[in-house]
Amino acid sequence: MKKGFDKISYAIDSLRADMIDTLSEMISIKAVSAKSGGRGESDRAEYLESVLKGWGIQARSYSYKDDTGTERPSLVASIGKCKRTIWIVAHIDTVAEGDISLWSTDPFKAHIDGDMIYGRGTNDDGQAVISGMYAMRALKDSGTELKYNYGLVLAANEEEGSAYGMQKLMLEGIFAKGDMFVVPDWCTTDGSAIEIGEKGMLWLKITVDGKQAHASTPAEGKNAFRYMVRFLDKVDELLHNKYTKENRLFRPVYSTFEMTKHEKNVDSINILPGREVAYIDSRVLPEYKLDEVMDDVKSVASSVEFRDVKIAIDVVNREDPAPVTSSDAEIVKMLAGALEDLRGIKPELVGIGGGTCAAFPRKEGMQAATWMTGDEVAHRPNEYAKISDMINDAKVLAYLFV
Repeated sequence: MKKGFDKISYAIDSLRADMIDTLSEMISIKAVSAKSGGRGESDRAEYLESVLKGWGIQARSYSYKDDTGTERPSLVASIGKCKRTIWIVAHIDTVAEGDISLWSTDPFKAHIDGDMIYGRGTNDDGQAVISGMYAMRALKDSGTELKYNYGLVLAANEEEGSAYGMQKLMLEGIFAKGDMFVVPDWCTTDGSAIEIGEKGMLWLKITVDGKQAHASTPAEGKNAFRYMVRFLDKVDELLHNKYTKENRLFRPVYSTFEMTKHEKNVDSINILPGREVAYIDSRVLPEYKLDEVMDDVKSVASSVEFRDVKIAIDVVNREDPAPVTSSDAEIVKMLAGALEDLRGIKPELVGIGGGTCAAFPRKEGMQAATWMTGDEVAHRPNEYAKISDMINDAKVLAYLFV
């Protein structure tokens, strides 16, 4: 362990109650996008900015209106007077709660049970927000001489692709050549893996327009539901049979293509639906081009089998794969060294199918590593974070700067 770090470790331990209180208050401020029935992150960003200000840390807000007219603010703060900065990037938006009947407690009221804090966004990405903030506070309050500036980004809009969050921030001139990034937004139970690469992501909206009719006279209509089922089956078979390469860096090692959301159609059983809308979530290995996947989906839509209906294919979100961070990158070695010193762990280096804010600095040739400790409960009912993970992760983050 680095000399003098025990003082910082003790300071983080002493902040346990404050960390719990801040996370609990944050969870109670709903930060769901307008598209998912919420109002965005503005109220939550305002609260977190006030917390930082109370510590004597000034945060700048970068806010952009999304395509619904909703403000999507991100916060950026830093301490130190060094030549280089390590940026800790966590996101402050959350997904919606989903089926409320599956929750044992109110998803937007933190429930504490022993070492667990339950609530929507506790794991994804509230734990990281608090770890990042309180590591910064402990370093500032201790007067520790930093080896790197401590940069903190509390980003908006990550759950919908970061178009109004990290993607915009990369254009603001905030980050300098030589800066490094740690993104605590992917976890293993013991923190024994560091993510250095991500698959490409392609979300498609499929709309089938047929002709509505009475269900007793199907010949007078064109059942959009039936055509959608056939279309999805054809696409599913094509993609899984064609994109079969494996890359052992990634978890899972293959590309994935999943039919997910399906919008409501008709209200009555005896109506033949004239329109169907469904979605496909693709996570594609870097060995393949997303344009090729798009062309294959379009080829099915234009086939003879579907000439009687109109099929529209729209891109909801597209993220072409960023270059993989080298296993020899400085930030990877620093993070691995911190885990070995503090936990006795020699971490595995992996790639994932999920998308994080690390992709955007990677696309600009900057070093980024994604890491966190926790159980894989993001987006699930009864989502939780462990208080011990939140505290111990703050120590790992702080260790990078001393």
